Amino acid sequence: MRNIPTITKNLLIINVLAFLAYYVLSLQHIDLNNLLGLHFFLASDFHLYQLVTYMFMHANLQHIFFNMFALWMFGCVIENVWGPKKFLFYYISCGIGAGLIQELTQLGSLYVLMNQSGYDVSLMQLFSLSAADAQALNAWTTVGASGAVYAILLAFGMLFPEERLFIFPLPVPIKAKWLITGYIVIELFSALSTTGDNVAHFAHLGGMLFGFLMIRYWRKKDTYGGFGSGDSPVDKFKRYWEKHSKKSASDYEQPRHETDWEYNARKKEEQDEIDRILDKIRKSGYDSLTKEEKRRLFDNSNRQN
Repeated sequence: MRNIPTITKNLLIINVLAFLAYYVLSLQHIDLNNLLGLHFFLASDFHLYQLVTYMFMHANLQHIFFNMFALWMFGCVIENVWGPKKFLFYYISCGIGAGLIQELTQLGSLYVLMNQSGYDVSLMQLFSLSAADAQALNAWTTVGASGAVYAILLAFGMLFPEERLFIFPLPVPIKAKWLITGYIVIELFSALSTTGDNVAHFAHLGGMLFGFLMIRYWRKKDTYGGFGSGDSPVDKFKRYWEKHSKKSASDYEQPRHETDWEYNARKKEEQDEIDRILDKIRKSGYDSLTKEEKRRLFDNSNRQN
């Protein structure tokens, strides 16, 4: 756990604790998911805070396991690249965005159900008619971190499109860009089909949509690396390295038995090596790095978190 970046680690802990609390309280016939889950906004139990709390609640062990596994697997990488503040902003914002898309989807579903039941109502009339069924609408409750987690998957695919991943049960590795494209197609097909699987597919797509728009905006504003700093991920790695080099020289290194000229020459050689790796990323992409080159970059980033 000590090698997991700060925000990813805390998100994992909070989700697990929330699930344990849900399980323990359910033994006392207290439904925490009903309190903190995201209700349909026309339901009587809807509260605005649920747009945040719902993403920390889960329905069962399988639900939380797969969400937390994906958060750990991809969240560590994205947080190391973006830094904790930007990563947390992205995660929470996409989770809220996923919840908003789910609310709009439920509104559309209610409109269709009303008209299929023989009520010829307009969208505005729907609000007044649904007030009478506000209690029944409480059954439409959404829980889970999936919207935010799918946004993390999208971010990985956009940052490292050529990175190859082994995904069970596929026998060969698949590039991240094709993996994410496949997820989008599957979710879209599942959302449009009438499977009744109780999975919020539109929330998954909503998280990815908000993530895509956010990353495109950051790229357009040239703030892709440091949350408004104007850095690219490559420049952020470089700044991390330079900061660590200065800190290690004064705080961590043992008294050295070398001349100032030898020390400066060694530090310059280390800096030149990092510059070479970063230039390689610029020219050929992250996927072109060797395992040793990737390890050097991410080890350096982990020390800064």
